This record gives sequence, C-alpha cells and structure tokens, in this order.
Amino acid sequence: MKNYSRRELLNVAGRGFGSVALASLLQAEAQHPLGPRSPHEPARAKAVIYLFMHGGVSHVDTWDPKPALSRYDGQRISAEQAKGLKTNRIDFAKAPMRGSPWKFNRCGQSGMEISELFPHIGAKADDIALIRSCHGIAFDHAPALYLANTGSQFPGHPCLGSWVTYGLGTENQNLPAFVVMTDGATKSGPQAWGSGFLPEVYQGTMFRRGDVPVMNLATPQGITPEAQRTTLDFIARQNSRHLAAHPSETELEARIASYELAYRMQATAPEAVDVGRESEATRKLYGIGEEPTDDFGRKCLLARRMVERGVRFVQLYSGTNIGADWDDAHNDLIVSHNRMCGRTDKPIAALLTDLQALGLLDSTLVIWSSEFGRTPLGEGQNGRDHHPYAFSMWMAGAGIRGGQVLGSSDEFGLRAAESPFDAHDVNATILRFLGLDHTKLTYPYQSRDMRLTDVHGEHEFTERLLGV
Repeated sequence: MKNYSRRELLNVAGRGFGSVALASLLQAEAQHPLGPRSPHEPARAKAVIYLFMHGGVSHVDTWDPKPALSRYDGQRISAEQAKGLKTNRIDFAKAPMRGSPWKFNRCGQSGMEISELFPHIGAKADDIALIRSCHGIAFDHAPALYLANTGSQFPGHPCLGSWVTYGLGTENQNLPAFVVMTDGATKSGPQAWGSGFLPEVYQGTMFRRGDVPVMNLATPQGITPEAQRTTLDFIARQNSRHLAAHPSETELEARIASYELAYRMQATAPEAVDVGRESEATRKLYGIGEEPTDDFGRKCLLARRMVERGVRFVQLYSGTNIGADWDDAHNDLIVSHNRMCGRTDKPIAALLTDLQALGLLDSTLVIWSSEFGRTPLGEGQNGRDHHPYAFSMWMAGAGIRGGQVLGSSDEFGLRAAESPFDAHDVNATILRFLGLDHTKLTYPYQSRDMRLTDVHGEHEFTERLLGV
C-alpha cells in the first residue's frame, strides 16, 4: 500500500470531492437546464423576436435612399471607389450604377425615409431605430448567415438564441425557451439555430408551417396520464444513471429535458399555438387568411403569443432561396422584392402594433435584419449581387427611442461610413439589452472560455438606441 504525504493525500481527496460536487451540479443542471437565471446587470428586455430576412435584402431599395445612384444611373464608379470590393458575379470597376425603381417616402413625425416597399412598417417609423451602417466580411449566404447568427463564418458555433437561453434560461418551463420558424430550407441549414458546442438543450425548437406548428401533442389513444408519467419517470431514471457516468454527453442531457418538456407541452402548447383563439380583428391585423401575408402573419402572431407566455427568444426566417425569393434579386430585383416585402410588411407592422397594445413592446426587443445587402451596381438586366460592405437593420421596443437613424453608408451605399456596425457589435448590443455582458457570457471549450463575440464586439449603440 502506497504511503501518501499530507500534500498528496489532500490533492487526491480534493479531486474526489471536486468530482462529487461536479456530479451534483451536473445533476441539478440536467434537472433544470433552462430554469430562469439572473442577468449580469438590470435588463431592458425580457424577450427577443428576431425577424431575419434570409437571402440578402437590398438596402438601397428599402432603408437607405441613395439619390446619387439615380443621378448617375448607368455610369461606373471610379477605380478608387471600386478598390477592395469584390463579389461573385460582377466586376465593381465595370458594372453600372443602378438607381432604385422605388420611391422613398418620409414617414412618421420623424420624417424617416423608408421605401414604398414597406408602407405598413413606414407607418411605424416613429417606433423603430434604423441603423444604416451594418457591414460584414462574408459575401456568400451560408457564411454570412453563420456570421450574423453565431459570430463565426464557420458552422459548429452556438447561435445567439442558444447563448441567450444558456445565459438566462426561460420563464415558462412548459414551452421551449428558443423557438424558430422558417419558410423552409435555408442555405445554412439547422446550424444557424443550433447550439454548437453548448449543451444541446439550448438549441432552437422548430415550429412547422401551417395550422399545426407542433406535431404529436396529443397523448396516444389508450395511454393514461398515469401510465405516461410512470414511463417517463422510468426512462428519466435510466438516462440519469447513464448521464452521471458520462457527464459530457450533452445529447443525453438534451433528450432528458426534451422528454419532460414534451410531456408538459401536451397541456400547454395546444392553447399557446392556436391562433384561432385570437379575435377576427387581430387575425386580420396580421393578414391571416389572405395572400400573400397569411404564412408570415401566422408566424408573427405566434411569436407574440410565445413571448406573451414567457418564451425567451423567437426567431423568424423569411426566405428559402427557392423560387422568386430575396435571393432572386440576382435576376429580377423588382419581382423578388415586391413579393417578399408584400409577404412581410403588414405582419411585421402588426406585430409592433399588437405588442404595443398589450404592453409587451417595452419588455420585448424586436430586430429586423438580413445577412447582407445588395450591390448599388447592376447585375444583368434587372438584378443586384450580394453586398456585405454596407446594409441596414432596425430595432424596436425595450425602451429604444424610435424615429432615429444611426450610422450611415457612403454616397452610393458601397461601404459603411459613419459608425460602422458589424455582427459582433450587433450581438453584443442585443445581449446588453437582455442584461448580459458579452465578455462575461462564456463557455469552456477547447481550452478556451468561448463567447458569442469571440474577442470582438462593442455595444456603443445601446445608449444611442436608447437616446441617452
């Protein structure tokens, strides 16, 4: 038998005590991985609704008017202006400038200039803060989508919604903490709303299109609640034993949590996802039951119903890159943008109106963005190519002072000019509204304390958005 010195004995015993403590913490985390947690500082928002226009929305045709493009329509920019700009399909030194085919109107008391493509959102101009100086480094859809959502151009990193639910949990244990709704396939796939290297319990829960967003909520015929509870308890005991022996298997942890959530959702979710319970006036406000707004209107109304019930993060994607979508701006800018704005404009304005009427806008941060903009120069006969060097987004709610424009792009909308705002800054700002310090929200992975913003990110826009 080996004789231990006092130092060796304490070292070995300490590791044992540490293992016991770790097992206890892991067990508690497995039982309540999404329990509500306190933010780093007082929060201005309790929930987020993120409206993501997947496919690349042309900033110079929607939010960022550029009269110079119309004045110099058909002419080329100088070699100096084209320097450093690249894209997949056009040569910046040879492609002609193209003015917008849509008018920009002064909207609200603020006089914010917004394209006629968004008449309903334009009527809410005094509620939104428009940022015209966004920029990025990725000009293909998937990398740009990853960058916006996860802070990295490469797949495998946790998305913003996962970081938020990891940091704050959720107020309603009977519904998912993080809900995602899409139009179908995205260029990035599910990794845009995945948990990456975070435990899988923090990944987004997909709601389906149509009248039944969540399938199989009804208890199978002939199964009593008692029998179902007994079965779930038995499965949980077996899974917990295995988890205790293999604490790094986050898939199992997520499965335990998902079984329990599914059981609780059987009682809660049918009512929560039933938009038919809303008044006819509310459904009409969102454009439900009419085209082209029915689908996105349902999503926006569901988003309101989710945050109303304590869901922490809801992300809606409009765009699939299939058919006459935002991405078809390569070939037909006019058809794609008329169609997509027609689908989303009325529902988004209704969401802002409804949240405000219910007293939820002050505690909900609403975000509209895209992965990049479109070239101020023409592609083909009636198109624009991808353009990450300047694009626009807006935020509303959570105490934000509406009716203001922050940042700017240059004269032609080629580059972000005043107060550039990149994906890391955006995510740091969103976390700040939720009371989370992006430098403190970390997770140990590959010998590093990883974070959503990596080693980047500033939240200077927070105070400006609030009008401070």
